[in-house]
Amino acid sequence: MRFFPWGFWLLCVASAPARGDSGSKARSCAEVRQLYGAKGFSLNGVPQAEISGEHLRICPQGYTCCTSEMEENFANKSRSEFEAMMKEAGRSVQTILTAQYRSFDNYFQDLLNKSEKALYDTFPSLYGELYTQNTKVFKDLYSELRRYYRGSNINLEEALNEFWTRLLERLFKLMNAQYHITDEYLDCMVKHAEQHKPFGEVPRDLKVKATRAFIVARSYAQGFLVGSDVVKKVSQVSLSHECTRAVMKLMYCPHCRGMASVKPCSNYCLNVVKGCLANQADLNTEWKYLMDALVAVADRIDGPSNVDTVIGTIHMRISEAISNLQENKDSITAKVFQGCGNPKISTKGSSSEDKKRRGKVTLEAKSSAVALEMLVLDAKGNLTALKSYWVTLPGVLCSKKVMASAAADDKCWNGMTKGSYLPEVMGDGLANQINNPEVEVDITKPDMTIRQQIMQLKIMTNRLGNANMGNDVDFQDASDDMSGSGSGDSCPDDVCGKRLSKSPSTRQPETHAIPKQSGHGVIGASSRSLPSAFLLFLLGASIAVQHLWR
Repeated sequence: MRFFPWGFWLLCVASAPARGDSGSKARSCAEVRQLYGAKGFSLNGVPQAEISGEHLRICPQGYTCCTSEMEENFANKSRSEFEAMMKEAGRSVQTILTAQYRSFDNYFQDLLNKSEKALYDTFPSLYGELYTQNTKVFKDLYSELRRYYRGSNINLEEALNEFWTRLLERLFKLMNAQYHITDEYLDCMVKHAEQHKPFGEVPRDLKVKATRAFIVARSYAQGFLVGSDVVKKVSQVSLSHECTRAVMKLMYCPHCRGMASVKPCSNYCLNVVKGCLANQADLNTEWKYLMDALVAVADRIDGPSNVDTVIGTIHMRISEAISNLQENKDSITAKVFQGCGNPKISTKGSSSEDKKRRGKVTLEAKSSAVALEMLVLDAKGNLTALKSYWVTLPGVLCSKKVMASAAADDKCWNGMTKGSYLPEVMGDGLANQINNPEVEVDITKPDMTIRQQIMQLKIMTNRLGNANMGNDVDFQDASDDMSGSGSGDSCPDDVCGKRLSKSPSTRQPETHAIPKQSGHGVIGASSRSLPSAFLLFLLGASIAVQHLWR
């Protein structure tokens, strides 16, 4: 019995509210008061020394320097600060992607501008009236090329075909100015002339190469914009109530407990941030696919679909085509007259300008291949570095923003006191947060804003995959792009090429109305007929059973 008082005393000591240190004297709250004032709050009612903390709802209820109002204010402040951290991190990624877009866009536009300027500067002296009387035809071509690159829903092949048709009509008329050629005769001329390739192989060759180059160029540029827009939207998602409490406990409760100099434990911080950014981490798979798709298209831009070679020489190919027509003028005219009849003689007479300016010419184009190579290398380096952005974000925030302690630190803030943090670090993504010890996460309710952005990543990746394979895109969402949810299971070879059965695309990263596509009606009809087939099966089975009972 003589040991009872000692045991009772030890029990009383153990059950007493814990302090930040071993001293029995109430500690000063000067540090918290300074911090609280620096955050813009009034110091009225802020304790001068520690008080009992039974009133606390987020921080541990030991001796504290925080009142209920201070705890609430710190919670609101932690939410706004954490959301600001997310936006700041997102802005750094947006800056990189936007810079890559602008670099390529400036390069591409400059390439197109130089080709157009070279045409305007050289064609008047080379072709005289053949050019000066048809200036609008050439201007319209470059205007259509720019519109296509900017995302206008036009058919590039049709635009190129229209250019060659209009050019042929105008040149045929000029080179046969001694005849009166009507619009009806021109229609007939075009039909007959196309069989004999008046411009040689240039129109077909340019259509194939230019179409591929423009497809990859505009999809590549759009990919950077969509990626940047996804980051912007996801970085603006508000913090939940549970996360607000968890972040407050992580960032400000040490101050309330008089441990301002104690850093949060690294793994503790990771669990808090991974729980709060669980939905964002689910972007990871589709985000990686987008980065890989952009890298693959970058290789094509500086490879098989080299935009420097194709876009920078458009004026040269047009010049080559006109020279071919001049050389073959007599035979083409004879075949047209044979098929369409001889037109009436005009009073204008022959064109001396045409006679004076016949013969093949060769133009030169200054290559910017080195600039393109450097641009692509820079883009690939940045894209590779950004691939794991969403899953490395918690670690970045903890180390650079929250200033968490080293992983091996056993004297850090663990959410309750200064010491070690024992729970394991959760995995990435929503599904892995079911047992998160720091944040209560409802894994059955994914954030719909983020799920929508996952869909936009899928759409853009599909678009890039199609462009990489040389397929044109119409910049409209397809219904297949909107089916399913989540981040997908795996990405097949050739930049998800086998997943890219359609060629959808959008100018904006928002979801648009979904147009019907050919073939979908058959599938839909088949699906709708299943209930009827099932009923017929039940009816047949019922009749068979009745027959057996008889």
